[in-house]
Amino acid sequence: MNYVIIGNSAAAIGTVAGIREFDSTGNITIISDEKYHTYSRPLISYWLEGRVSEKNMMYRPADFYEKNGVTPVLGRKVTKIDPQKKCVVLEDGLQVQYDKLMVATGSKPFVPPMNGLENVHYHTFMDFDSAKAIKSEVKDGMKVLIIGAGLIGLKAAEALAANGAKITVVDMADRILPSILDNRAGVKMQKYIESHGVKFILGTSAEEFTERTARLKNGVSVDFDMLIVAVGVRPNTELVADAGGKVDRGIITDMTQKTSLDDVYAAGDCTVSYDASSDTNRILALLPNAYMQGEVAGRNMAGREFRYVNAIPMNAIGFFGLHIISAGSYDGEEYVEETENTYKKLVFRENRLVGYILIGDVKRAGIYTSMIKERIDLGDVDIELLKEKPQMMMFGKARRLEKLGGITK
Repeated sequence: MNYVIIGNSAAAIGTVAGIREFDSTGNITIISDEKYHTYSRPLISYWLEGRVSEKNMMYRPADFYEKNGVTPVLGRKVTKIDPQKKCVVLEDGLQVQYDKLMVATGSKPFVPPMNGLENVHYHTFMDFDSAKAIKSEVKDGMKVLIIGAGLIGLKAAEALAANGAKITVVDMADRILPSILDNRAGVKMQKYIESHGVKFILGTSAEEFTERTARLKNGVSVDFDMLIVAVGVRPNTELVADAGGKVDRGIITDMTQKTSLDDVYAAGDCTVSYDASSDTNRILALLPNAYMQGEVAGRNMAGREFRYVNAIPMNAIGFFGLHIISAGSYDGEEYVEETENTYKKLVFRENRLVGYILIGDVKRAGIYTSMIKERIDLGDVDIELLKEKPQMMMFGKARRLEKLGGITK
């Protein structure tokens, strides 16, 4: 069996693990346009900050490919999938045959049209090469303008602040981290990040760029020495779409991660996933989700039958030492408690916990996450303990036995 995997990050590595559970001899080829051994993309900000070395960014040990019988083809770009010939075509014309194909192409930075941007030297912040380019230019006291107050933009801000840069962040949203925080939590995190020297200009966007200045739509002009565009990302769907596969925002798959193309699977940030917390289909750009999707796909590629049914949005991240964990859907009845340095929001719907936000005190977040994924009915749960201090004792006896020992009646 010839397995080909396009991509070399979490979804690809999960696919290798899934295949090798059931097929120890099939040929596996990983093809990636990046030249690096598999690495953890979330660590690029910590590398830029100086907290981790390049070696410690590795997502798997140096001998991973050898131990798993993988042939890595790195620094080479796939330009076409030919589902009739069952091959992928590389940019130099080389064709690689497959019996089963995994598309784990992730996402790319989204750079919206902005007047004058084509005449400005700017960076994105999505991969190791972009972090290296920024590192080669940043200097103490440099004025850095970041367009985008989401996860990527704020991790860039944290890393650059550690390099002595003066940071201004602009976003058209009225709060920071709008994809994972509500208004109250966003205000709390904004104040905390501002206390570390980062300036925010929200509710506006860039109208025009000159070489070293951005004129905003609110009339303010911001001078900069370095510009980073971190507005968002777009799934890399082109290979599947051009081959005739079904795409809608992301690549469409079934619960086995199979696409509409024969013997072609997809996983990770390039796909649309079923969100169990909101009962909707959406893109879930999360490393754990990507790995688990890949693992399920790999098992199915190796001839078994597995389904991935309990994906939920989840983020675990920190800025300047203050940690956030959030998960699930925020549509429902809310319970909120807040102190100067902490924030807790629990969201309930249809007698279930469906979402939460934790800032500061993030202990026991795993209990909340498992309740959302397992869709646990609250009828046999001590709600006060759930709100104040989640623990095993909040469950009824039958549920405790099941969780502790896998025992069911």
